[in-house]
Amino acid sequence: MNAVRTVTAAWLVAFACFASAQAVRELPDFTRLVDEQGNAVVNISTTQAVRRSGAVPQVPGMEDEEVLEFFRRFIPRQQPGQPGPGPERGPRSESRSLGSGFIVSADGYILTNAHVVEGADEINVRFTDKREFKAKVIGADRRTDIAVIKVDATGLPAVRFGDPTKLKVGEWVVAIGSPFGFENTVTAGIVSAKGRSLPQENFVPFIQTDVAINPGNSGGPLFNMRGEVVGINSQIYSRTGGFMGLSFAIPIDVALDIQKQLREKGRVARGRIGVVIQEVTRDLATSFGLDRPRGALVNSVEKGSPADKAGVEATDIIVGFDGKPVESSSDLPRLVGSTRPGSQASMEVWRKGTTRRLAVTVGELQEDRIAATDKPRAPKQAEAPANRLGIVVSELSAEQKKGLGLANGVVVTDVRPDAKADVRKGDVLLTLVHKGQHTELRSVEQFNRLLSGLDKNAVITLQVRRGESTAFVTISGLTDKG
Repeated sequence: MNAVRTVTAAWLVAFACFASAQAVRELPDFTRLVDEQGNAVVNISTTQAVRRSGAVPQVPGMEDEEVLEFFRRFIPRQQPGQPGPGPERGPRSESRSLGSGFIVSADGYILTNAHVVEGADEINVRFTDKREFKAKVIGADRRTDIAVIKVDATGLPAVRFGDPTKLKVGEWVVAIGSPFGFENTVTAGIVSAKGRSLPQENFVPFIQTDVAINPGNSGGPLFNMRGEVVGINSQIYSRTGGFMGLSFAIPIDVALDIQKQLREKGRVARGRIGVVIQEVTRDLATSFGLDRPRGALVNSVEKGSPADKAGVEATDIIVGFDGKPVESSSDLPRLVGSTRPGSQASMEVWRKGTTRRLAVTVGELQEDRIAATDKPRAPKQAEAPANRLGIVVSELSAEQKKGLGLANGVVVTDVRPDAKADVRKGDVLLTLVHKGQHTELRSVEQFNRLLSGLDKNAVITLQVRRGESTAFVTISGLTDKG
């Protein structure tokens, strides 16, 4: 009996060792990837002349570059043209920011994020062998957050590129970068989702991962297990400014297309057709007789635009563009934006219970019309106290209307802490909808008069123009009448 027990115990030990060895072999080994590709990842630091503001928080134990990177990317940024939190004062000084990048060609071209080098007066690139170079910006595209910079060097180790369309959810991926200035830090995780849409990021189908990404990782590469770059780490979702398990990378095929245009032309040309769209909900699909929720519902068509000339009508649902399905409204800006201006494309639209095919000549999307120099601002004489939504609005000047291509609307100039409406400074309010009645907003007096006539528990919807996008914002309940 003892002999049997001894044999059994020995067998169990051997089986446990075998199972442990199998488990070890099944875990990914990142060492070879890091050895082969780590030298192509660089640390990027920038300097920028700034005027200190008393509103910038001082965080004990953190260097200036960490604070700047944190406040530039990982909390909501002040929009261009908006008044700052306080008057600038104090002497001019040099601030520093940190980011990452990776070498894409042996002759010194490097990819990173546009926000890493935005506004920089000087860019320094440090390699893993401690060599440092000054870099110049070849081009940057804020819409996709891609920048191309170059150093004067040759024979550099360059990364290999993979195909992000072949990535599978659950697949292992690796990031290399400089979080908080710790150079060549390696973190790993899995692909959590693909084709993610983020607010105000209409042109990038983000790769979502659970790879630990922190301030300083911005612009660094995301590798698959074959050592190929499949994305550029760009954003995180965070309530604290640090990693919380949700990281987002720009697919490398998107980045390479942007890089090519920046290197060849110094700018990016994007297509546009001139429609305002919204998501198709299940209720909308049912009411329109569509088989399931899909496509982009056209709210309005810009007069004289490519869509207008092609015969697109408001209430059409665009379900296909240039041979590709439009499953959600966020798909359409990507598909149109990636189409070269001037080219012909076909559109499949759902109209009154039938499918129609339309041909459109794609136009070119201009740079943000609401820029630092022409952001809608309230003429001082038109300012008014906060209304029943807790916001202050003013009227658009004739010049602003012309620049934005609008006939009517009022612009938000202040949002109080207790505001009922989820709007921002600089938003243009176009229409108020209440009980099925659509009213175009033409003046501050008219808008506030409409609000004053509503019940405290009224549910209203505002059509809001933000940058190049239009959306509907629903508000339940107003403050008491003054």
